[in-house]
Amino acid sequence: MSERTVIFRNGEQLATLCGNVDTNLEALRKAYGVELVTRDCDLKIIGEPEQVDACERAVRSLVSLITAGKTIDELDVRYAISLTGDGTEVQLQELGSDCICITQRGKPVHPKTVGQRKYIQTIEQNTITLGVGPAGTGKTYLAVAMAVKAFRAGTVQRIILTRPAVEAGEKLGFLPGDLQNKVDPYLRPLYDALFDFLGPESFQKLQERGSIEVAPLAYMRGRTLDESFIILDEAQNTTREQMKMFLTRLGFGSKIIITGDVTQIDLPADKKSGLVEAMKVLRGIDDIGIIRFTEKDVVRHKLVQDIVRAYDRYYEEGKSKRHE
Repeated sequence: MSERTVIFRNGEQLATLCGNVDTNLEALRKAYGVELVTRDCDLKIIGEPEQVDACERAVRSLVSLITAGKTIDELDVRYAISLTGDGTEVQLQELGSDCICITQRGKPVHPKTVGQRKYIQTIEQNTITLGVGPAGTGKTYLAVAMAVKAFRAGTVQRIILTRPAVEAGEKLGFLPGDLQNKVDPYLRPLYDALFDFLGPESFQKLQERGSIEVAPLAYMRGRTLDESFIILDEAQNTTREQMKMFLTRLGFGSKIIITGDVTQIDLPADKKSGLVEAMKVLRGIDDIGIIRFTEKDVVRHKLVQDIVRAYDRYYEEGKSKRHE
């Protein structure tokens, strides 16, 4: 048996690490099979030497976030545990100081994973960015955060959000109302993200002024978009022709972010995904960045990460059997 003690600056820091009713400590106990004892400003880790060492490294990486002023939760703890398994927990220290944008409620938005941080850096450094990965990795939300940040700073004059109007594996039939009412259900995730940063009233005013536009991809044809921050969401459901059309809308002083998940393509079987093709065609072109998220970057409920991992494993096994 081995024993290690981590000393905190004050009891408040230790309480932050422990979490609400010690949920963070329980996640650490379960992951490493160690005993964790708190006293005053100390955390004692007791267990097998290798597990104690790993747990201490995870704890110290979390302390770096707490020192940077971040309130950690079970998601942060799980992420620290996964990084410690790869020996890359030091990267967690880089996440504490990056504030992308402030929500309408005053909450600062930070990248929660190393993959998200690389995504933000890629957007800052390139005119066109492709963010590809599973559900729950923050692709759309962070893209909207960067768009709002650029708009508030005055580096762009408009925010344009678009996505293809493709039903997710089911036929919804005719929708009631005018054209806007018919397309709104497809664009709801984009509205939700904008409301979070701007609030419904500010969003409405900016939309009426033409500073914000949320529209189906078909509306982009024939336009040249200058001084705009343009986000194409659910891009896996674009055809190759739609993707080429969209990319050629780029005007002066604009940025484009394209997000999608190539495992959730809802196109007919005879149609090739424009996103899959674009990732091959655009690879290596200067000023175009491609970021691939993994299940480690999922920032939703723990089960979402488990589901993504299970599906990846299932498809990989299927490929192996087909090649046998």
